[in-house]
Amino acid sequence: MIEVLPDIQFKKELRRVSKAPLNECIQCGTCSVVCSLAPDEKPFPRKEMIWAGWGMKEKLIANPDVWLCYQCGDCSTYCPRGVKPSEVLAGVRQIAYRQYARPGFLGEIMSHPKWLPVALLIPVVIISVILKIAGTLSIPEGPVNYSKFFPHAWLNVSFTLLTFFSYGLAYSGLKKFWKDIKMQFPDFQMKKSFFHSFRESLITIFSHSRFGKCSSQKSRKVSHFLVFYGFVLLLFVTAYAIVATITHHYPLGFLNPFKIAGNVAGLMLIAGLGIMIFNRLFNRKNFGSSNYSDWLLLVSLFLLTVSGLVIEMARFLNWGSAYHLYFLHLVCVWFVIIYLPYTKFGHLIYRTLAMMISTSIGRN
Repeated sequence: MIEVLPDIQFKKELRRVSKAPLNECIQCGTCSVVCSLAPDEKPFPRKEMIWAGWGMKEKLIANPDVWLCYQCGDCSTYCPRGVKPSEVLAGVRQIAYRQYARPGFLGEIMSHPKWLPVALLIPVVIISVILKIAGTLSIPEGPVNYSKFFPHAWLNVSFTLLTFFSYGLAYSGLKKFWKDIKMQFPDFQMKKSFFHSFRESLITIFSHSRFGKCSSQKSRKVSHFLVFYGFVLLLFVTAYAIVATITHHYPLGFLNPFKIAGNVAGLMLIAGLGIMIFNRLFNRKNFGSSNYSDWLLLVSLFLLTVSGLVIEMARFLNWGSAYHLYFLHLVCVWFVIIYLPYTKFGHLIYRTLAMMISTSIGRN
């Protein structure tokens, strides 16, 4: 006999986050039948809906199948009771970010709108302190030159250290996540090596092959493709810019190939994010409702991209407000990059780990 100990608070939180009527699930199995991504053995999301209805938090939080779901919406589209299984799994993932956040308070402040002022205040204060220590906490005179406001050495070193510090704190949570997932399989035995599993997972991620298997939200593949590759391209350009500052070949001219690549990446991001935002606002029937974590990620990425293009224009046109816009851009960088493990953007890490385990045991 299996003893079930429901976590009522977890169930209430999951209902709040997902906006799904969990008690109306009749366990018909339609969701698993229509899902083209679910493995043949113990397919999702039917079993997850059972666990959600019973408030079985530990079974859900440490379940790799939750991360194999791409929230394409096929299961929600065909659900005869409108229980929204895809949004239930998305809600579980959102709770997981808080569960594994280290330190825990960062997971909390990034999950609730009431803590947004605190989330904003942290980068504002720390960036201001760095500028004060660097002796540049003032608006420079003359033509716009961001290095006079935030010297490149201070910028590169401080933001790099802060990013590694943030990810270092989050590492213990990721280790717990990895351990909990493996505990779901008592007879866990890797059929493929770590590097083989990692390589296969990366191929799946970069090819976006699983997005193409979904039928209800076909535009998600296009929008996600644009955002993903736009962001990757922007990371490469940023890495080159850091090297250019060290070798004194910065700022880049408007026709510099890397500058052009950065602008193309920005346009890709704006296009992809625009599609995502439009669908969430005007096509809710197919794309479902959006919660605070969804909007925080979309708005943060959008503001990061737009502010990057604006400060570029401000430098070339010598705007008086350039430095204030630059400060805003740095706060956006903080929200997207340094806060990454504590927001929905963290699915880049969590999903990759879950995919690696699933690949290594032959569950894909």
